[in-house]
Amino acid sequence: MSKRRSGCPVSISLEIFGDRWSLLVIRDLMVRGFRTFKEFEGSSEGIATNILADRLHRLQAAGLVAAEPELTDGRRMNYRLTEKGIDLAPVLLELLVWGARHEETGAPCAFIDMMEQNREQFLAEVRRRWRDRDLTPLLPNFKATKEAKRKR
Repeated sequence: MSKRRSGCPVSISLEIFGDRWSLLVIRDLMVRGFRTFKEFEGSSEGIATNILADRLHRLQAAGLVAAEPELTDGRRMNYRLTEKGIDLAPVLLELLVWGARHEETGAPCAFIDMMEQNREQFLAEVRRRWRDRDLTPLLPNFKATKEAKRKR
């Protein structure tokens, strides 16, 4: 493990998962039911394969993600959050709510309101799906805003 910049818990956390791609991989594992490299690669944000491979490796090294051989084809890997990784569910929920509250997003207002008003139930469902290995997506695919479409 590399030397820490400081002993601050926020700084240490950001060193582990503070870049946008790592958080999006965590999001896709946690609430979209993604498990394979191909699924992550097809995400609407358009992550490059070399960056995706690097982030999966870093998240595994940090103990947030585990790789498991595919049951039908042992050459392929399925990725899954660890206990340490699923513990980020409240952080991800707050990022979703904050982003929808303060920025123009493709997230339906009613869905965000439901998540915000029922935080504990939402987090319990995220944890249940993780525990039961339920791959049913919990979040819809959000439509890109006009601004985001222009930036692509």
